[in-house]
Amino acid sequence: MEQYVVKGGVPLRGKVSIGGAKNAALGILAAAIMTDDTVTIENVPNVRDTRVLLQAIEGIGAKVKYVYNNSVQINGGSICDTNVEYDYIRKIRASYYLLGALLGKYNEAHVALPGGCNIGSRPIDQHIKGFKALGADVDIDCGVVHAKAEKLTGAHVYFDVVTVGATINLMMASCMAEGDTILENAAKEPHIVDVANFLNSMGANIKGAGTDVIRIKGVKRLHGCTYSIIPDQIEAGTFMMAAAATHGDVVIQDIIPKHMESISAKLIEMGCRIEEGDDSLRVIAEGCTLRSTNVKTLPYPGFPTDMQPQISVVLALAEGSSMVTESIFENRFKYVDELGRMGAKIKVEGNTAYIEGVKSFCGVQLNAPDLRAGAALVIAALAADGISEIDDIEYIQRGYEDFEGKITNLGGIIKRVDSERELQKFRLKIG
Repeated sequence: MEQYVVKGGVPLRGKVSIGGAKNAALGILAAAIMTDDTVTIENVPNVRDTRVLLQAIEGIGAKVKYVYNNSVQINGGSICDTNVEYDYIRKIRASYYLLGALLGKYNEAHVALPGGCNIGSRPIDQHIKGFKALGADVDIDCGVVHAKAEKLTGAHVYFDVVTVGATINLMMASCMAEGDTILENAAKEPHIVDVANFLNSMGANIKGAGTDVIRIKGVKRLHGCTYSIIPDQIEAGTFMMAAAATHGDVVIQDIIPKHMESISAKLIEMGCRIEEGDDSLRVIAEGCTLRSTNVKTLPYPGFPTDMQPQISVVLALAEGSSMVTESIFENRFKYVDELGRMGAKIKVEGNTAYIEGVKSFCGVQLNAPDLRAGAALVIAALAADGISEIDDIEYIQRGYEDFEGKITNLGGIIKRVDSERELQKFRLKIG
């Protein structure tokens, strides 16, 4: 079993380049099968989730070719099956995007209920509601969602809650439906806009993405294109928090600073300096005293739920009392017990964590409970005194490409090991 071993106490310094957005890539890769032409997608993050989705796409007959490391060509003209194998899909949450893509193209889809991180209830009722509004019959049998329609017809769909997944799924399902579709109370995240832009590059007619009302005019067919995925807001934010926690000085490159505003604002409140470039941010925490603040997660443009564990680590090292309220997922504080073993003082009541800052953490054995919490524990280990070992890092590998390599390039002391011998060798090397 692979694990990370980390020696903390070294400020991160230097430059790090951010890869393509995982959450955008998953929607875009699924949407690519909606044309029979070849689609070239650039800046695809080489992480476990994208690899699993591409395996699932190959499994239904599409042709997938890696052009080079982060570019993929997909041709959906050879798809021969609308049944997506459970073995692939149970590993990732974004499997449900294949429902919208297959239903939109073939008027039929059979996809196993999704897996992914256990961070709380993430029902697909809004997806089903939308598919039915478009004219599909939908039922769930033995853990598989079956959706089928004689034809899809545009409709007015009002989401009861803001939902990224259902917004993306309904954009895909409706872009070749007959007539016009209006999605109200739609999610506004950057990856919603990216998926819409990609579909438009294939010939779809989608307007309003990035606002809470999206209007879609159905088209008869989609065509091939070449498209580059936006930078990953959450990977960038994770390195921003790592710079703050270690009192480092890091330039985060190849990003869209506008997407980072809610994160930058909180770091400035906490005493860090932020210097903004055209496609970069510099986080300077060297010599600064971290201060407490309050955070509440909200849909974009609010503070991202996917950054909640990372900022909690930094606040646990800040002077004073902080409060972190999680308004998106109810089960996202599972990392708190792990931080407590490092010396953090955090008390969770309901959906709120009350944090009393401490001067330092100590290195211990840790278990990553999910993707973002796992990244947060790596940040904690980088800031801690001594050596930490982090197990279950397959969660982290779901969403971060070459995480340990990028940290190492910033001066962090981290290694991925898969045996006791490698672990002891690393411990001896770093003393």
